Amino acid sequence: MEYKYYLPDSNNQAKEYVTKNNSLIIIGGNGTGKSKLGEWMEKKQVISTHRIGAQRSLVFGHYIQQKSYEQAINLLMYGRQEKSQDHDSRWEYDGEKYNYTSSLLNDYENVLSALIALKTREQEQYISECKEREAGNLQHNKVPEMVIDILQRIWKSVFPQRNIKLDDAKVTAIFSKDGTVKEYKGRDMSDGERVALYLIAQALCVPENKTIIIDEPEIHLHRSIMNRLWVAIEKERQDCFFVYITHDTQFAANHAYADKIWVKGYDGEHWNLEKINDSDLPEELLLNLLGNRKPVLFVEGTADSYDTKLYSEIYKNYYVVPCGSCSRVIAQTKAMKANPQLHHLKCYGIIDRDYRSEYEIEKLEVDGIYALKVAEVENLFLVEELLNVVNTIMGFTDTLNVSKIKKYIIEKRFQPQINHQICDAVISEIKYQLSTANITGKKDDEVKQSLEATYSSIVFENVKAAKESLFTEVLHTNDYAQVLKIFNYKTMSKSVGHFFGLKDEEYHDFIIRQLNSTRADEIKTAIIGYLPTEISEE
Repeated sequence: MEYKYYLPDSNNQAKEYVTKNNSLIIIGGNGTGKSKLGEWMEKKQVISTHRIGAQRSLVFGHYIQQKSYEQAINLLMYGRQEKSQDHDSRWEYDGEKYNYTSSLLNDYENVLSALIALKTREQEQYISECKEREAGNLQHNKVPEMVIDILQRIWKSVFPQRNIKLDDAKVTAIFSKDGTVKEYKGRDMSDGERVALYLIAQALCVPENKTIIIDEPEIHLHRSIMNRLWVAIEKERQDCFFVYITHDTQFAANHAYADKIWVKGYDGEHWNLEKINDSDLPEELLLNLLGNRKPVLFVEGTADSYDTKLYSEIYKNYYVVPCGSCSRVIAQTKAMKANPQLHHLKCYGIIDRDYRSEYEIEKLEVDGIYALKVAEVENLFLVEELLNVVNTIMGFTDTLNVSKIKKYIIEKRFQPQINHQICDAVISEIKYQLSTANITGKKDDEVKQSLEATYSSIVFENVKAAKESLFTEVLHTNDYAQVLKIFNYKTMSKSVGHFFGLKDEEYHDFIIRQLNSTRADEIKTAIIGYLPTEISEE
């Protein structure tokens, strides 16, 4: 099945789009004219479009007003009891114009009236069919699934422990758990329950083959049920085309089978729109990047890890994106640079140095991926310049504590681990050299030759000798800065706080807090020399 929708071209003329997806997501930041675009779509296709505004009242009375089906549907669609060439009556009039985007949509009772009218109509049609068949001595059909049955089924899929009924012109919610059943009035339901009922009823009552526009579909809905609700609604109304207007990137990304339009800007009359194409970047990340105006910095770690916190404080003018592993930093930096929709943004990646050779680091720099000048981000918390700053902050007038930490790191941490570190460095180097074998797009015999050539070029003894020489020289010279450059031991920085009278496990947090204090510039100055010079703070 194909669906059609219309968007404004550069002259604000309606341009037709055809898709096999039954939904369109319009996404953009605040102030980009998303709601105005929804208003434009509604006004261009009055008869075939129904829009649910972002500002909607969730209040309804004790009893549902019962109306004829025609009256109820017209009130739902046009805000009046007869059909119209516009939707003005649905929206508040301020003395000058109808506020399609800023006024409160107060139509909950109209929605419920339409639901009851549709229920009554379906029941009357079924009874009439039964009577006709009985008059002809024919067996009538079983009772079909009707609108209230569908509503209850969708409701149950979203709220498994709750049910809902519409009887005697009233809405009643039913909560059941462990054999206990409790009923309460529909008007006393939570905001989430009332908005779910409102949206389900709207979608089920809209006549066939309409475009349904929902401005901010996420309002009052918990993230855990939001997509489940809309997927269930769309499944029931496959005759309709759904348009979601949102700034919620997670909602947009989770809504897999949909066309997606990015609203880049709005000058009060014209929109700058761009279709979001497939990308090697995760879609939620892509959507976040599209709405971002800062240069992008991909880093290792998670959103709440101290390395992300550290980079976010140092690079305040960057959009810092935690990627988890170094391989994800590399992949996402390359993917962003390759994405033509993101060429207006600078992007970089920062990774731990680990055991990488200078050659490997230089290869990564070609793609804008830079290694720290210490082995791991944890070692930034141990650089001598930072230790001196912490020493001063804690009120010490000599550098005895700093000397103790340097001695402790070299003699108690690095020296006992040196053989293990050499072994890991050798393994890392050999893995990298093996990964350089060019086997892409080759035939079997060519792949074999390439692998054999790469393998034969690796001389284990030479690799081991080079690593042993590097590590033993650093140890013998007691070069503290070089130790931090080659020593990979993540928990090491969590063992020095006590030298300054701090708890070891609180040392990282102490440094992060200082970045939000009057000492911030001192902390940054101490660390900046160990960060890539290619990535500016500005």
